[in-house]
Amino acid sequence: MLRLAAFAVTSALAASVAGPLPPLPLGQLLATPDRLTIAMADTGNRRLDREYRLECGPAGGDHPEAEGACARLDQFAREGRDPFAPIAKRQICSMQYGGPATARITGTWNGYKVDATFRRTNGCEIRRWDELEPLLPSGRS
Repeated sequence: MLRLAAFAVTSALAASVAGPLPPLPLGQLLATPDRLTIAMADTGNRRLDREYRLECGPAGGDHPEAEGACARLDQFAREGRDPFAPIAKRQICSMQYGGPATARITGTWNGYKVDATFRRTNGCEIRRWDELEPLLPSGRS
């Protein structure tokens, strides 16, 4: 009994010296895995114009570059950036045309619902698309 009391006191002292424990990452433990559907159209390459599934943590699905796409999404999460956010309405964009390709991405990423459309209709949209490579295929010839 004396040993148990001594152990309890020693443990309490050690915990108070070490400071509070960091919070458990419950958000990450309870979060659903990343699952996205990417629907491509009008890319100029019939092999790319289809629907892909991507799962991250671990990488899977039928996306042709699943590991690279998941790594890119992980990078966005580490940087605290939302790659699916639309271009601000008041954003000034160069008037260049990157082709008729479109992509719609739906699903869940980083615990959030995703429903985003990508086009290559101006400089801002082209940059937004290019930043998601290899999740979205290169729009460059």
